[in-house]
Amino acid sequence: MAETAVERRGVSIALACRAFGVSETCYRYSPKLKDENEVIADLLTGLTDARKTWGFGLCFLHLRNVKGHPWNHKRVYRIYCELELNLRIKPRKRLKRERPDVLAVPDAPNVTWSMDFMADRLGDGRAFRLLNVLDDFNREGLGIEVDFSLPAERVIRSLDRIIEWRGKPGTIRVDNGPEYISETLRKWAEKHGVTIQHIQPGQPQQNAYVERYNRTVRHEVGSIHHRKHRGGTGSGHTMALDI
Repeated sequence: MAETAVERRGVSIALACRAFGVSETCYRYSPKLKDENEVIADLLTGLTDARKTWGFGLCFLHLRNVKGHPWNHKRVYRIYCELELNLRIKPRKRLKRERPDVLAVPDAPNVTWSMDFMADRLGDGRAFRLLNVLDDFNREGLGIEVDFSLPAERVIRSLDRIIEWRGKPGTIRVDNGPEYISETLRKWAEKHGVTIQHIQPGQPQQNAYVERYNRTVRHEVGSIHHRKHRGGTGSGHTMALDI
């Protein structure tokens, strides 16, 4: 305001400073680093034009470590913001994902079972599969079927064996694997009055109970057995027999 009064009204500096409560020393102050700040601004502008993907951190490291300038990072960042270079790179938009429905816990056993496959390899490199069946009520593992191949007929045989001692479930939650969408399993479910509930493709969290159980089987059973029989040929098959 004092500068405006001097420039536009033609009053003296002393009068303008007294009128607005400003010391003459403050009025006459000229930044000593003004020329150097312009140099920093020019360097930052040229650097960001050449390196459009660089943010402040890379620009400052380049000026300090490559060019050897001793400027403080706070000072460089202040000039960086005054030039609005911090606004030139738009932040990435976060994808909005729908939160999956919370898995309901059944009120009693045999209301809902979960079923899923696992895969692993033997010591000689041959691949084998595990079929895990879980009761969602208390996360009780009902059966683990292990073999080199587990087609739909083998899945049905495993379920029949579990039902003999456990009883029949109301619903079995599965993914969209070929064994679970087969006509063989569908006819078996209709015959026994069991509902096969398929999760949405690409949404394994909708079958989270058995997915968590799979991890337990892999790390708590498979890893312990691997350490016990480490180095033996076909040790994975022995693990299947132990289970």
